[in-house]
Amino acid sequence: MASKNQIHVGPVAIGGGAPVAVQTMTKTETANLAATMEQIRTVAEAGADIVRVAVPREQDAEALKSIVASSPIPIIADIHFNHTLALKAIEAGAHCVRLNPGNIGGPEKVAEVIALAKQRGTPLRVGVNSGSLPKHLRQLEYDNPVEALVTAAIETVELMESLDFTNFKVSMKSTSVPNTIASNRMLSERIPYPLHLGVTEAGTKWSGSLKSAVGLGTLLADGIGDTIRISLSTFHAEEEVKVAWEILKALKLRQRGPDLIACPTCGRLQFDMDKVVVEVERRLEAYEDPIEVSVLGCAVNGIGEARHADFGITGAKDMGMIYSKGEPLKKVPTEELVDELFKEIDRYYAAGKTVERDEAAAAEARAWLAENEDETAMTPERIAALEAAAAENDEMAGAVLESMLQAEPAVAVMDETVSPVAGRRFSRS
Repeated sequence: MASKNQIHVGPVAIGGGAPVAVQTMTKTETANLAATMEQIRTVAEAGADIVRVAVPREQDAEALKSIVASSPIPIIADIHFNHTLALKAIEAGAHCVRLNPGNIGGPEKVAEVIALAKQRGTPLRVGVNSGSLPKHLRQLEYDNPVEALVTAAIETVELMESLDFTNFKVSMKSTSVPNTIASNRMLSERIPYPLHLGVTEAGTKWSGSLKSAVGLGTLLADGIGDTIRISLSTFHAEEEVKVAWEILKALKLRQRGPDLIACPTCGRLQFDMDKVVVEVERRLEAYEDPIEVSVLGCAVNGIGEARHADFGITGAKDMGMIYSKGEPLKKVPTEELVDELFKEIDRYYAAGKTVERDEAAAAEARAWLAENEDETAMTPERIAALEAAAAENDEMAGAVLESMLQAEPAVAVMDETVSPVAGRRFSRS
């Protein structure tokens, strides 16, 4: 279930009904201030709400002071093994510290970090990964990996509560998508704290994005999860942010920028749609408004498949059509489709989000559509028309039946000579 508790990482609310926060992690050496700040600004521009930086060395902890002061978004310090670095990160002003109590040196050192976090009002992210469970849970990990993950997470929560500390969120990650889903479902029913979701070490941009979409999307659709990080094997942290946003947009949990709808193409395709889609997607990056734009490959499905789109294009070999909310705007040569699409979008914004329609151009586009439509295709419009006709026929049939029932009963006369079972019937004489 959704978490009841809420914490704040800088100004960003996590849990307690707040929007799901998007975060990522820099790929640079944190002490390299120029490279680290460049990447932080890049991920912030891509839509990251929070960014985490690795702090494995003294110089990284020292660099935090400048990073926190200059970053456009809150900074989380990622600490392992050395609780002294956690203390220095808090003193440097980190907005949150990621801590794994199982590898930081024991409860006493955790308590030392908690004491300073309380004093400074610094929240923590605590939790476990499937690859770093406590030794006493190793056998359980082999026997029941989901139960082992949940047990480790509960033990961490109990440690925090024993230190009278509740300003934290919990992460419980696995490289296994099914285990990630099952363990977070189980944990969400047992604790009130915000959950940080992720499929750890998910893989490449391709496979990692798919694993993350399946795992995190399933949990988010269930109402589980308060902040997410996509873990991809890439030096471009902004790619993780883009995938995270696509997951949230697909589930209608948050909106940021345009939503592109594109058909999968088929044998009806008569123009270079691959090139068109890539170009439309690239140019849409300049727009912040969450409009829907559709690119469909033929006139068969053109409008009907994306009638709800704010703007769309559908094409043929030499000509194509631009439409808005299911209504044609104009036909244009195929090679001009993208340019003309964005002219219409810009006109829309210039007119105060009003579609400006030239009726003569729209009529010409309708005529083109009629000429290019496949008369046998089951488009949504034709299906709706058939359903309406069937309903009308049912109504007429019902009326005829009712009139027959109300009429005076007639005497039935059977012509035995034309019966299909003539000669095998009993005599009615």
